[in-house]
Amino acid sequence: MARAGLTADRLTAAAAELADEVGFENVSLSALARHFGVKDASLYSHVRNLQDLRTRVALLAGGEMIDRIAAAVAGRAGKDALTAFADAYRDYALAHPGRYAATQIRIDQALVADSPAVRRTAEITYGMLRAYGLEEPDLTDAVRLLRSTFHGYCSLESTGAFGAPRDVRRSWERAVDALHTALVNWPRKEHGVRPPQPTR
Repeated sequence: MARAGLTADRLTAAAAELADEVGFENVSLSALARHFGVKDASLYSHVRNLQDLRTRVALLAGGEMIDRIAAAVAGRAGKDALTAFADAYRDYALAHPGRYAATQIRIDQALVADSPAVRRTAEITYGMLRAYGLEEPDLTDAVRLLRSTFHGYCSLESTGAFGAPRDVRRSWERAVDALHTALVNWPRKEHGVRPPQPTR
């Protein structure tokens, strides 16, 4: 391919495609340079280093993912919103394994603060959970519960780790049902104080 026209955005998009093909951990500047038919040094005019490139892919993928989730949950609330959120999350993770892996890396907090995608993800996720009547610190705890459940399930499913004959989709649906029940019946505690118990 011609050297002309290389930009940080083009390199990031190509790296994201490469991540889905060969795995995010296998994306390198050398592989990207070969893709464009240029020397490795040519890329440093557009990205600082491999970490910079991977961060750009993570932010790109995070934006794509939250766009899909936002479209899915629009106009929904409660269990309908949770189900739509979960399904959009799973669909993206399975369709774009390399991109999805990129969304799991730790990003410098200064970049997180400046990222519209990260802010939008927080707004949509916390907004959905506030509909369950949750406030801090329960909101953060609930976000961590959802993220760990979704990520764990998708990671296991993508590697074929579920060997039982039970349909994987049906188990996913039941898991989302269980999360909804947990959110509705969330144990609201403040500073470790046990809430008053109902009289018998």
